[in-house]
Amino acid sequence: MLNTPTRLRRALTVLAAIPVVLAVAGCGGSSGGSSSGSSAAGAAPDELRLGYFANVTHAAALIGVQQHFLADELGSTKLTTQVFNAGPDEVEALFAGGLDAAYIGPSPTVNAYGQSKGDALRIIAGAASGGAELVVRDGINSPADLKGTTLASPQLGNTQDVALRTWLTDQGLKNSVQGGGDVTITPTANSDIAGLFDSGNLDGAWVPEPYASSLVLDHGAHVLVDEKDLWPGGKFVTTHLIVRTDFLQKYPDTVAALLRGHVKAVQFAESDAAGAKQAVNAGLDAAGGKSLPAPVLDRAWSELTVTYDPIASALKTSAENGVKAGTTAEKVDLKGIYDLRPLNKILGEQHLEAVSAGGLGDQ
Repeated sequence: MLNTPTRLRRALTVLAAIPVVLAVAGCGGSSGGSSSGSSAAGAAPDELRLGYFANVTHAAALIGVQQHFLADELGSTKLTTQVFNAGPDEVEALFAGGLDAAYIGPSPTVNAYGQSKGDALRIIAGAASGGAELVVRDGINSPADLKGTTLASPQLGNTQDVALRTWLTDQGLKNSVQGGGDVTITPTANSDIAGLFDSGNLDGAWVPEPYASSLVLDHGAHVLVDEKDLWPGGKFVTTHLIVRTDFLQKYPDTVAALLRGHVKAVQFAESDAAGAKQAVNAGLDAAGGKSLPAPVLDRAWSELTVTYDPIASALKTSAENGVKAGTTAEKVDLKGIYDLRPLNKILGEQHLEAVSAGGLGDQ
């Protein structure tokens, strides 16, 4: 297992390398790894490569894949999927030409959008709100009890990492992306956190579902912070769906097909909780993860909302939090980050209410 300084150096290297990867990906446009097929606008590519996580917060992706909503809508375009642990790695793959679209959190999206000067991607739909908590060991009952502890997040610069660092700073607890401070934050793969918690090497973690529920129900942790409590109305973007800008421009019909499948997955989650949870568990198995015991899945499901609304009102705050956390170098101009026109067209055809870009793009 990598020690903490090594993991931090590796994560910082990945974040620092993204601008270089973006520059390389930008040279020559969409060649060198983009989906094959006709480049005529509106034509269908041979393949759409989609990234997502084996997390309950990515339920829309898991359901969409498992129930074949996405593949059926894509028709002759082959759906190829790849599973990731956290957003920064997914961004690296997307800008290296390995992905066309991805389910991902707001912080890596904002970083990538800023580093590409707004050229590289667009958010085309929401996917989930809620489903993230800071869970800790016995004896930690207040922010003051965290001094001298070690906490985990899924990856440096990912959405939960930013949330953790921002909250600690707001509580007056010093922390650093280089390590150390009042609280040491150790970016750790979600699948490794429980073992380290049980062994006493971690005092807690700010993690998405189902990892928070598993730590609470199976490993004796308790909730110190439910992130919903930090946001107006308890609504904030945990996961949304992004696409490479050049893919959207070349293949608008394919993106529309992806969105139709996405909307079907969300509607399935809304209308059939039992069926949706079954599909999520099957999707976790198929994604190389592990199906969840019913109590863990039930608790995880109750902590989040599957939605196609991107909750644009929360994105600006997420971007500001990245600067405060030290994982975003400077304030990012978010103008143009959304293109919700394809989604709202689909919603309009179903006589559903349009979603808002909050002044940050087309709708």
